[in-house]
Amino acid sequence: MAGKYDFVGYATRNDLQCSDGRVIRRNAFKDCDGTRVPLVWNHQHNDVSNVIGYADLQNVPDGVLAHCAFNSTQKGKDGKECVEHGDVVSLSIYANQLKQVGADVLHGMIREVSLVLAGANPGAYIEEVLTHGDEDGLYSAEIYSGEPIELCHAEEEKEEKPVADNEKKSEKTIGEIIDTMNDEQKEALYALVGMAAEGAGADEEDEEDEDDSEGGNNMKHNAFDDASKGVYTGAAPVNMDLIHSAAKKAGSYRQAVNDMIENGELSHAMTVPMDGMTGPSSETANQTYGFRDPDMLFPEYKSLNTPPEWIKRDTGWVSVFLNGAHHLPFSRIKSQFADLTGEQARARGYLKGHTKKEQVFSLLKRTTDPQTIYKKQKMDRDDTIDIVDFDVIAWIKGEMRGQLDEEIARAGLIGDGRLASDDDKISEDHIRPIATDVPLFTIRATVDPGKNEQEMAKNFIVAAIKARKDYKGSGNPILFTTEDVLTAMLLIEDGIGHFLYASEQELCTRLRVSRIITVEVMEGFHVDTTDFDQETGVELLGIIVNPTDYSYGADKGGAVALFDDFDIDVNQMKYLIETRCSGALTKPFSAIRLTKATA
Repeated sequence: MAGKYDFVGYATRNDLQCSDGRVIRRNAFKDCDGTRVPLVWNHQHNDVSNVIGYADLQNVPDGVLAHCAFNSTQKGKDGKECVEHGDVVSLSIYANQLKQVGADVLHGMIREVSLVLAGANPGAYIEEVLTHGDEDGLYSAEIYSGEPIELCHAEEEKEEKPVADNEKKSEKTIGEIIDTMNDEQKEALYALVGMAAEGAGADEEDEEDEDDSEGGNNMKHNAFDDASKGVYTGAAPVNMDLIHSAAKKAGSYRQAVNDMIENGELSHAMTVPMDGMTGPSSETANQTYGFRDPDMLFPEYKSLNTPPEWIKRDTGWVSVFLNGAHHLPFSRIKSQFADLTGEQARARGYLKGHTKKEQVFSLLKRTTDPQTIYKKQKMDRDDTIDIVDFDVIAWIKGEMRGQLDEEIARAGLIGDGRLASDDDKISEDHIRPIATDVPLFTIRATVDPGKNEQEMAKNFIVAAIKARKDYKGSGNPILFTTEDVLTAMLLIEDGIGHFLYASEQELCTRLRVSRIITVEVMEGFHVDTTDFDQETGVELLGIIVNPTDYSYGADKGGAVALFDDFDIDVNQMKYLIETRCSGALTKPFSAIRLTKATA
């Protein structure tokens, strides 16, 4: 390839099995021949300064050569120095629109070539980046081959490897395409063709005997070695070259077959056994298309997320609250206080001749008992054995622990939201919600809703700041609120349309809190301190508290424990996770509850 280059190397090599079992086949990147792509450092696409040159691609029989030249940027000069000194010796490519059939990668477009640090065990492997598109088998990947690069000297050009005329432009035959299928797909294809051939008529039996000298039912040859003969399906031949050509236009064999069926190009009789029949039978079903189940010929669907991804609420606040809370080694909590705020508790002045009076103050006490909180799950043992793609037991146990933690944190912050009559309710006498705690522990503040959302956000800030005069909690507290309230406060504008708070940190400074944590389960939550009826009452907008002032207590046997058992009668695995604990604020005036004022 003509031009002045600094080095040349294999961007990728053909027929080299990657560590995950996939194979880059010959001419997979033939459409990239003669194209120029960026030369990048280590696949870093997020900054233009990481482009250190260009690479001219050349498709050769054993792979794709990259003829590379560095640019004059500092990173380009650094890369050139590393290559010339032998510090960096390997190339890699980033490609997309990759098409895979079975384990074979048959097509793709190279978007960039990267200089990479060769590992201690060089060898081909594919790092899949993103699966997308409307077609099975299309994805993007970073492909590493571990092949060394060679320098091109100043006045020399790298000698090109000769390419035979018959190799310059190669089109796969139908037989080669069939060879790319795995054994299961081949068996399905041959079975369909074999069944179709049974209806061809007695005049074809001699030819079939020649192909199968032992007279068995197995096909002994590749039915597509001679594509011009087509596939006989009992009434009319279907030329596979037509399907292959249609697949190029449609983009996939699946779409090509479906289009030809819809257009009537594959509309001809085909006699096949009924469902469930494995041998000759007088009961047959006539179909008017060429392939009874064309989906059997295409690759299996590939999962994007194994194990399955949970669809759940945002639980980032749970760890903040639970990890910040005070944990006690006992479950029965008793809080005692002496109230010195009364007038009778004050020190007094003395006048000669008068009687000295004793001070009077109130003693306050409350106790909190534990309650068991649990989550139970079961699975058929057959299912746990058959699911082999991931550890389903660990997956289920992780879900159970996450749900238990969320429920304990929710009960402590705002309550579990269930009615008092619900058998599954976590009682407010055992895990006392901050949102509904008595005024001795939770300060009440109301927020005027105003005429619109922005007015309410301003009033929220005012109410929170004013309520701080009564706050007696530890350190700098955290504001737990909803995403709507936080957004409304960040969107507050001044008289000329400028935002008052450029960041959450500025808003935290104004509210006199250390952090703002959004709680999804607080959205639309209502509290009523009279009967804990969550269906009525006032809307909760936020809670200001330092979690260290909230205490969870559990005895030694009541800590979180996971149990599993096997029921031999129904062949089921059963799992239980539970804890027996109590929870309550243990410091007076240590929380502020902000609710929307009623009309």
